[in-house]
Amino acid sequence: MGESASLLLRNASVLDPERGEIIPDRAVLVRGTEIAEIGDAGLRAPGARAIDVRGQILMPGLIDAHVHVTSYTADLAAAAEYSPFYVAARAGQILRGMLDRGFTTVRDAAGADYGLAQAVQEGYLTGPRLLFGGKALTQTGGHGDGRPRGRDAYDDAYCRPSHGRIVDGVAEVRRAVRDEIRRGADHIKVMLSGGVASPTDRVDSTQFSMEEIQAAVEEAQAANRYVLGHAYTAAAVNRGLRAGVRSIEHGNLMDETSAALFRETGAFYVPTLVTYQALAEEGLAAGLPPASHRKVFDVLESGLHALELAHRSGVPIAYGTDLLGDMHRHQLREFTIRAQVQPAADIIRSATTVAADLVNLAGRAGVIREHAFADLLVLDASPLDDIGVLTRPHQHLKLIMHAGRIHHNTLQ
Repeated sequence: MGESASLLLRNASVLDPERGEIIPDRAVLVRGTEIAEIGDAGLRAPGARAIDVRGQILMPGLIDAHVHVTSYTADLAAAAEYSPFYVAARAGQILRGMLDRGFTTVRDAAGADYGLAQAVQEGYLTGPRLLFGGKALTQTGGHGDGRPRGRDAYDDAYCRPSHGRIVDGVAEVRRAVRDEIRRGADHIKVMLSGGVASPTDRVDSTQFSMEEIQAAVEEAQAANRYVLGHAYTAAAVNRGLRAGVRSIEHGNLMDETSAALFRETGAFYVPTLVTYQALAEEGLAAGLPPASHRKVFDVLESGLHALELAHRSGVPIAYGTDLLGDMHRHQLREFTIRAQVQPAADIIRSATTVAADLVNLAGRAGVIREHAFADLLVLDASPLDDIGVLTRPHQHLKLIMHAGRIHHNTLQ
């Protein structure tokens, strides 16, 4: 559909994520890349192409707030040695797969850059809207420093397909944040604790000083951007929240003190439960080094408890997956994992309105309203009744529209 084309989706049952309700007998007019008008079944649009939704569910496209589109393998250190052209080609396949599953916006949490986002925006790669942060900030020996213990040299060339840039001290942090923003970053990622995929740190460590974290937040906010913080333990989570990060990623080992700080600061929580299950089951085969595979079990069992704590405490929870390599195919499995704790309506909000608010696209993404992006899905069953509907796109997903362009359509 071209920029000036119009398309009328009629006879639709519109899923309103905010209200958690289905509104029958609606019509949605798309013009260019946006929703132009919403009305009842009698809405007319002379000259517009019409598609009869036949009473099926029309809902906003999904948002994944924690992806790594350049991570075509779980061996991140090895991937950093490959040609960036090869990595971009593999990323193109990953991006297309995400759109095929109904994700129309994704937030990359380290690895993607302005070139990849531009290629998607201009249509050279097929995929969801890509919000990128460039390289994550890591301290020496932190999560994001992929050097083995015996290596001193670190190649920090921006075109190298690594996830992190090593910075130590307030001045280096400020310079790095400013540089990522110069390159167009939508957000800045800071490693607040150890992690699974890094070779030399401990999951239970805290990383960066408070002054360094605060410097990153200050620089991001000065440019009307924000910081997302990778953290597992309550100590790491709480330090990030006190310093002003906008979202905490993972947070598997947080506690009641963390929940109180989330409420106090208004920060968002982005659990990524599916990646730990996938890594436990398939990580070794996908290239995850054995030392990192052993660390998966430090956080695997605690993830659902952290989600339950955040849900019970009223923390805004966004959808995230953090998958690597061939495990990207499990992206929709996060819905059923969360269903052990949350009602379907809340999980749908996490992948639409809550995630849109987190990434500063409230009212534009994750909703069906006038002037919002024309990111739309048609399903033949309601995910409010069965969240598993979203996990079976080949069976239930009948139409995918991204920015006004039809990517998949079996209605006509």
